[in-house]
Amino acid sequence: MLQIPDHAPAFVSVENQFPEELYDAMREFVRVHPQWDQYRLMQAALAGFLFQHGCPDRAVARHYLDGLFRRQEPDPSATRP
Repeated sequence: MLQIPDHAPAFVSVENQFPEELYDAMREFVRVHPQWDQYRLMQAALAGFLFQHGCPDRAVARHYLDGLFRRQEPDPSATRP
Protein backbone atom coordinates (compact mmCIF):
# COMPACT_ATOMS: atom_id res chain seq x y z
CA MET A 1 0.00 0.00 0.00
CA LEU A 2 1.32 3.44 -0.90
CA GLN A 3 2.08 5.57 2.14
CA ILE A 4 1.56 9.32 2.06
CA PRO A 5 3.92 11.25 4.34
CA ASP A 6 2.45 13.53 7.00
CA HIS A 7 4.75 16.38 6.02
CA ALA A 8 7.20 17.40 3.34
CA PRO A 9 10.80 16.25 3.72
CA ALA A 10 13.26 18.71 5.26
CA PHE A 11 15.43 18.58 2.12
CA VAL A 12 14.68 17.90 -1.52
CA SER A 13 17.06 17.24 -4.40
CA VAL A 14 17.15 19.70 -7.28
CA GLU A 15 18.90 19.17 -10.56
CA ASN A 16 19.83 22.17 -12.66
CA GLN A 17 22.00 23.08 -15.61
CA PHE A 18 24.29 26.09 -15.10
CA PRO A 19 26.20 28.12 -17.61
CA GLU A 20 29.81 26.98 -17.38
CA GLU A 21 30.97 30.44 -16.26
CA LEU A 22 28.66 30.37 -13.21
CA TYR A 23 29.75 26.85 -12.31
CA ASP A 24 33.42 27.84 -12.57
CA ALA A 25 32.80 30.91 -10.39
CA MET A 26 30.97 28.81 -7.80
CA ARG A 27 33.75 26.21 -7.76
CA GLU A 28 36.40 28.93 -7.31
CA PHE A 29 34.41 30.63 -4.53
CA VAL A 30 34.10 27.33 -2.64
CA ARG A 31 37.80 26.66 -3.15
CA VAL A 32 38.78 30.06 -1.69
CA HIS A 33 36.17 29.93 1.11
CA PRO A 34 36.40 26.43 2.64
CA GLN A 35 33.65 27.18 5.19
CA TRP A 36 31.22 27.20 2.23
CA ASP A 37 30.19 24.28 0.05
CA GLN A 38 28.09 24.15 -3.10
CA TYR A 39 24.95 23.32 -1.12
CA ARG A 40 25.28 26.19 1.35
CA LEU A 41 26.09 28.57 -1.51
CA MET A 42 23.01 27.53 -3.52
CA GLN A 43 20.75 27.72 -0.44
CA ALA A 44 22.04 31.22 0.36
CA ALA A 45 21.67 32.35 -3.25
CA LEU A 46 18.11 31.06 -3.60
CA ALA A 47 17.00 32.39 -0.21
CA GLY A 48 18.62 35.75 -0.98
CA PHE A 49 16.87 36.01 -4.33
CA LEU A 50 13.47 35.12 -2.89
CA PHE A 51 13.88 37.39 0.15
CA GLN A 52 15.06 40.36 -1.91
CA HIS A 53 12.16 39.92 -4.32
CA GLY A 54 9.51 40.12 -1.63
CA CYS A 55 8.84 36.53 -0.61
CA PRO A 56 6.89 36.89 2.67
CA ASP A 57 7.70 33.40 4.02
CA ARG A 58 9.46 33.63 7.40
CA ALA A 59 11.41 30.44 6.70
CA VAL A 60 12.91 32.07 3.59
CA ALA A 61 13.93 35.10 5.65
CA ARG A 62 15.48 32.82 8.26
CA HIS A 63 17.51 30.93 5.63
CA TYR A 64 18.57 34.24 4.10
CA LEU A 65 19.78 35.62 7.43
CA ASP A 66 21.41 32.32 8.41
CA GLY A 67 23.34 32.43 5.15
CA LEU A 68 24.57 35.94 5.91
CA PHE A 69 25.50 35.42 9.54
CA ARG A 70 26.39 31.74 9.84
CA ARG A 71 29.55 31.37 11.85
CA GLN A 72 32.38 29.25 10.61
CA GLU A 73 32.49 25.98 12.49
CA PRO A 74 35.82 25.42 14.20
CA ASP A 75 38.16 22.92 12.56
CA PRO A 76 38.54 20.03 15.03
CA SER A 77 42.00 19.22 13.65
CA ALA A 78 43.16 22.75 14.56
CA THR A 79 42.67 22.25 18.31
CA ARG A 80 45.74 21.77 20.43
CA PRO A 81 45.98 18.88 22.91
